[in-house]
Amino acid sequence: MADDTPNGAHDSMFLPQMRLDELLSELQVRINAVLLTRDRVRSLLDAVVSIGTGLDLESTLRRIVSTAMDLVDARYGAMGVIGPEGRLERFIPLGMGDEEIAAVEHWPEGRGLLGLLTKEPQALRLADLSQHPESAGFPEGHPPMRSFLGVPIRVREEVFGNLYLTEKANRTAFDEEDEAIVTALATAAGIAIENARLYEETRRRETWLVASDEITTRLLSGAAPHEVLHLVAERARSMADADIVAIATPDRDGQALVVRVADGPDASRIRGRSTAMEGSLSGRAFRGADPVITDLSRESEEPAHLLDGLDIGPVLLLPLGAPDSRRGVLILGNRIGRLPFPVETVHMLHAFAGHAAVTLELAEARRDAERLIVLEDRDRIAKDLHDIVIQRLFAIAMSLMSSVRRIEDEGAAQRVRRAVDDLDDTIRQIRSTIFALQHSADNGRTWLRNQILDVVNAATESLGFSAGLRLDGPIDSAVPDSVAEHVLAVLREALSNIARHAHASRADITVHVDSQVTLTVTDDGVGLPEQGRRSGLRNLAERAEALGGSFEALRRPEGGTQLRWQVPLPAD
Repeated sequence: MADDTPNGAHDSMFLPQMRLDELLSELQVRINAVLLTRDRVRSLLDAVVSIGTGLDLESTLRRIVSTAMDLVDARYGAMGVIGPEGRLERFIPLGMGDEEIAAVEHWPEGRGLLGLLTKEPQALRLADLSQHPESAGFPEGHPPMRSFLGVPIRVREEVFGNLYLTEKANRTAFDEEDEAIVTALATAAGIAIENARLYEETRRRETWLVASDEITTRLLSGAAPHEVLHLVAERARSMADADIVAIATPDRDGQALVVRVADGPDASRIRGRSTAMEGSLSGRAFRGADPVITDLSRESEEPAHLLDGLDIGPVLLLPLGAPDSRRGVLILGNRIGRLPFPVETVHMLHAFAGHAAVTLELAEARRDAERLIVLEDRDRIAKDLHDIVIQRLFAIAMSLMSSVRRIEDEGAAQRVRRAVDDLDDTIRQIRSTIFALQHSADNGRTWLRNQILDVVNAATESLGFSAGLRLDGPIDSAVPDSVAEHVLAVLREALSNIARHAHASRADITVHVDSQVTLTVTDDGVGLPEQGRRSGLRNLAERAEALGGSFEALRRPEGGTQLRWQVPLPAD
């Protein structure tokens, strides 16, 4: 049977069906777009919640970068933190392995596009960053990058830093939606960063206070300074999360710095190393007032011999103590590839080093005061023994000796003589006790008292008897080394003359210190000859004249000789 339906009517039946398919397809596209937008919004909300879960600043910054990379499918991401002077202070990269990071010659320094974002804090989106007029290229070893999205992060009204994203997946460019998503994330990130900064500042202050309190307590409770320096190094390394920490102090001549203590895996390798003051980083930090911050992996005009061979990159050097009482340098280092020390950490360690130096100084002053009390007490006891006990024993011995002639019984007289000999031996033992009381050493330093005692004791064999010795005044604290060496030389010469020429059986030495040093040596020998060579005495007189003092050698009326050598002490 034939179809009587006109052709036009047949076509018109399909038009509504085609229109409906188009509308359905468009609706499906819009639904998919809505679903995609919903998923991205949900991902954004999840990301906002995620970045606000932690309070550690470093972890928070890394979490922000990682979240932004996930939201826009970026292969590389980084956070650039802007310092107080508007320069790029820290750079936290993600998406690169350790070997890739180590291969980069240096991290971005805030020039080129990164500098533009620092100067003009607004979102920047590029299909090819190398085509931008501000592009400065990449440092040696940096992986190639093409697409770029940069968004500033504000904390309140302050620009904290910038979020950088590069290399979108499938080598496509970032679009407006990517920019909107990352901008929204950056707004939430500012709040998370502010919370983390406040928490970190609180924790940093707490750590600083605990470490300072521990050092103060240890020092003032009598711990040795070397032990406390070890504690300072350990606490500094913990606060800065450093790979190596060392404390270098001046040598005896003050011309070099020597590593006294160190903490870290390579501590044993650098302990005992030394470097000259002149022309070194450590010397510059020792003489300066501000911290020295540098990176040893770059070219430097000043060498850092103390850290040679350790693969150290970022370095921080802090002076210990005020310029007029500088005690050393605190040195911290990180391995090559690690980030420089943050400004907040530098400020904290600078304050910590200053506090530790003050505590060391106070502890040393306290030990000096305690030592002075002990020395004064010993001087008092020694003086009482010499002026009271020995004199009374000597008087008793003289009285017994005068009584021997009146004793007719020879046996009784012999017993009295033995008693006198025992008294004489007791007097010598008491003198030895006096020497022991006055003999004290501290931290390897030989005090003038000790040196005088050594000279007198050394002369005992040549003299044939022990010389009497009396020391008065602040001999150790008031007599400078430049005068002390002359005192010892004069004493040696005087005792040598007695041993060679005087034929004496007794000698007494007195060293008295007030505003001047007076050395008096007497003996009961034959006295000064009327004629003969006196070159030794002339040397003693020349020494006194060179120091603005005087010297005299006299014959004693009761026999023997008296030498009196006197020089003024230099004014403070």
